[in-house]
Amino acid sequence: MVRPADIDMNQTTRSALNRFKQNKAAVISLFFLIFIAIMAAGAPWVTQQSYEVQNLAETLQLPSAQYWMGTDTLGRDLYSRIIYGARMSLAVGVLTALFALTLGTLTGAISGYKGGWVDHVLMEIVDMFYIFPSLLLAIILTVFFGRGFTGIFIALGTTAWMSQARLVRNQVLQAKQLAFVESARAVGTRDWKIIFKHILPNLWGPIIVSLTLQIPNNIMAESFLSFLGLGLQPPYSSWGTLANEGRQAIRSYPHLIIFPGLILFFTMLAFNYLGDGLRDAVDPKTKRDNLL
Repeated sequence: MVRPADIDMNQTTRSALNRFKQNKAAVISLFFLIFIAIMAAGAPWVTQQSYEVQNLAETLQLPSAQYWMGTDTLGRDLYSRIIYGARMSLAVGVLTALFALTLGTLTGAISGYKGGWVDHVLMEIVDMFYIFPSLLLAIILTVFFGRGFTGIFIALGTTAWMSQARLVRNQVLQAKQLAFVESARAVGTRDWKIIFKHILPNLWGPIIVSLTLQIPNNIMAESFLSFLGLGLQPPYSSWGTLANEGRQAIRSYPHLIIFPGLILFFTMLAFNYLGDGLRDAVDPKTKRDNLL
């Protein structure tokens, strides 16, 4: 038997999908990001040159038929390094965003639902993390845990969950006053079931939008750390490390920074357009309010 609530949820989902399809910029951005992800996953099949083998006889080659984006100071193919670098940049962005999403959602949901001293203690912890500038804290943590994927993951994951916690807390504070939550509480449903089976499933829209906006922030933060020399160790690279290497020869060999800079720019732009499109699809009132 189909419940009216399920029908309303299906209608809401279809309406959101239709609104998203009407946003051409968001749809194009989605396909662009899928293309980048496929290229990164299929890196061994879409590259002709090695990303790590040094060829000192072919250093600093300009873009050509053999080297589509030229070579770096050690003769490594820049195109291959960008494709393999996409793996690291996207992995850092997605995994740290998922970590922040999980920790922030749990913290915010418990804080908002429980209230009282639990809410006070958890929000004090969030405020304590907010005291330190995020990038400064990330730099300190990267130095402490060491360069590499693990250090960057811990540094960015530790600094990215606070905004998610506040977002979910505010949403839960509103949702727990609704009739279906009061009904579940009245029949003796346990708190964790109310949170995970009744409240959070109705917050999927804001949570997904927050995720799509958190990923580019993490990619940019990783690029900044790599730009400072705190990123991945050679021969591994990300778009940030490639930009840092290209900066040193920007006047004589601008292609070293132009290509990784462009792919980083368009990826950030695509994530932001996608996030805006999802936000407008989930909450069309937001778009109307911005136009007023």
